[in-house]
Formats: sequence, structure tokens, C-alpha cells
Amino acid sequence: MAYTLDYTASAEDDLAAFRIFEQRLIVDVIDQQLRSEPHQETRNRKLLDANPLAMWELRIGRYRVFYDVDTVIRLVLVKAVGWKDHNTLYIRGKEYVL
Repeated sequence: MAYTLDYTASAEDDLAAFRIFEQRLIVDVIDQQLRSEPHQETRNRKLLDANPLAMWELRIGRYRVFYDVDTVIRLVLVKAVGWKDHNTLYIRGKEYVL
């Protein structure tokens, strides 16, 4: 059974900061990667150390999607979307430190 995907208002604002083709790419990969077994670590998904942003990170090239998983109700909550430039994470154009 597939997981339901939901976005926080902040994550929707994060996505809106990208160009349309980037938004489509990110949303398509989120849909493809997180509908089934979003809590399984893969090459592009990893469990993060404790931080205030989210428990999980999905890597899509230079883009990063931060999300939490509720396995009881089978829900993936996308909390933030940004991009990395070398070791620096940016969310809506501002540097963010995890």
C-alpha cells in the first residue's frame, strides 16, 4: 500500500521559489521515490542526525528534499526543499545550517 504525500505550507513556498521545470522534476522524483518505502535508506535517501528540520533527506542531484515519515498512518510529510552548493544548503535563497 502506497504512502500518502503531503506538503507543509513552507515546503510549498520552497518549491515555488524554483523555476517551473525544476518544480516538475522535484515533484516527479518525490512522487516516484517516496510513495513506496520512504523509510528505507537508499543511495539517494538517508536518515539524518537529530535536527530541527526533518528526519529524512532525499537527494535529487543538487536539490534536497527534507521529510518525515509516519509509518502508522502511512504518511510522508515534505517539510522543506532546497539545494546544495558544495557543502552549503540553501532554502529559498538563504543559507541553512543543519
